[in-house]
Amino acid sequence: MLRRKYPARFRTVAGNAVLGLALAGALAWSGSAAGAQPQVKLAIVTYVSGPGAAYGVPLADGAKLMIDAINNGSLPAPYHSKGFAGAKIDPVIIDESGSTTQVVENFRNLVQQRHVDAVVGYINSGNCLAISPVAEELKALTVYTSCGTSRIFEGHSYNYVFRTAPMETVDGVGAAHYLKKEYPQATTYAGINQNYAWGQDSWHQFHDSMKALEPNSRVTVALWPKLFSGQYNAEISTLLIHKQAVVHASFWGGDQVAFVEQAAARGLGKHSRLLLINGDSIFYTLSKVIPEGTIIGADGAYGVFARKTPLNNWFRPAFVKRFGAQPIAAAYQVADSLLGLKAAYDKAEQEAHKFPTKAEVIKALTHLKFEGMGVNVDMALGGGHQAVTAVAYGTYEYDAKTQTPKLVKVAYFAPWCVNPPPGVGAVKWIEGGLKGAKCH
Repeated sequence: MLRRKYPARFRTVAGNAVLGLALAGALAWSGSAAGAQPQVKLAIVTYVSGPGAAYGVPLADGAKLMIDAINNGSLPAPYHSKGFAGAKIDPVIIDESGSTTQVVENFRNLVQQRHVDAVVGYINSGNCLAISPVAEELKALTVYTSCGTSRIFEGHSYNYVFRTAPMETVDGVGAAHYLKKEYPQATTYAGINQNYAWGQDSWHQFHDSMKALEPNSRVTVALWPKLFSGQYNAEISTLLIHKQAVVHASFWGGDQVAFVEQAAARGLGKHSRLLLINGDSIFYTLSKVIPEGTIIGADGAYGVFARKTPLNNWFRPAFVKRFGAQPIAAAYQVADSLLGLKAAYDKAEQEAHKFPTKAEVIKALTHLKFEGMGVNVDMALGGGHQAVTAVAYGTYEYDAKTQTPKLVKVAYFAPWCVNPPPGVGAVKWIEGGLKGAKCH
């Protein structure tokens, strides 16, 4: 089994007065781009320490792989030209760990003192909610790779902020569709989700989708542990008492590892089917621990669900060869952010007949449709700043003879089946019965 010892790959730059946090310093980049002018100074922000690193370090690795390939011109078509509009990327990786206040301060320093041309990344939805108005204030091009909460663009009109991954809406609506399709008898369900924007929104949108698609279903209990609490025995005891058919969990990073290990040890999976909307991230690393019959998602159609395309046929083996692990959703999401930026830079250069300005890149990225890693990306929502993609789910099985995990009953749900129409808020759309959904 491929296992990645992530912390050994990173060296923190000491004495970074600009960024302040010891854990939030700039991290060494093995293939730093230098030489050709102009350069695009690019910051990648993700968790590389603490409980979030289990999800964040694969994102950093995906960025390393992609930026080196873009700089070298070694990506498959249509991204085989070198650089962003011919300019090499000069990257720096920043740790997202720390309080939201500290993360926002680091963002300001990146823009005002390091003078980066764009900031890519972020996983924590609370951080993105805080950063978005600051990005507008500073006129800083910011592309979120994750941060799934639908609150970012609802009620806000941003010019400088984009997200190239889908909202958590696709996870909740897709999960409800999957249960209706594959497990229609599972009419009782519970939730255990972190008590912050991502966990709250993930649960409520799944719960409301179940009410829309299965009116006779009912909730047994909804539990709200703190983000990065790491201990869930009290919550697992409650879930064992209620004996619901399905347990919905939006955990990620170390929280997901801890919950699944503790739930498996207590036998929760024998009484209730786990529904892990980010289960892709532990599909290989906890393959002998995940209970049989667990429903696995990948925060979209990434990771194990990414379709075989020339791009993905390059990306997956290249990632495995370089880092000794399978790429999870986070690695795919940052790959799509970088592909979207490259497509925007290249398109803007072709239209301007010169190296593009920030305004020209923003114009090109708005409402852009581009090929991602195993998915198609349509920047169709949020005034052209929020991506729309498909979502996929499958049921987990472990082959003891070959000692390999696999998915059965895999189902894909089309983008406009699980996303609201343009101009309609996700919550309002779900509460209104998913009107206009185009499901195949």
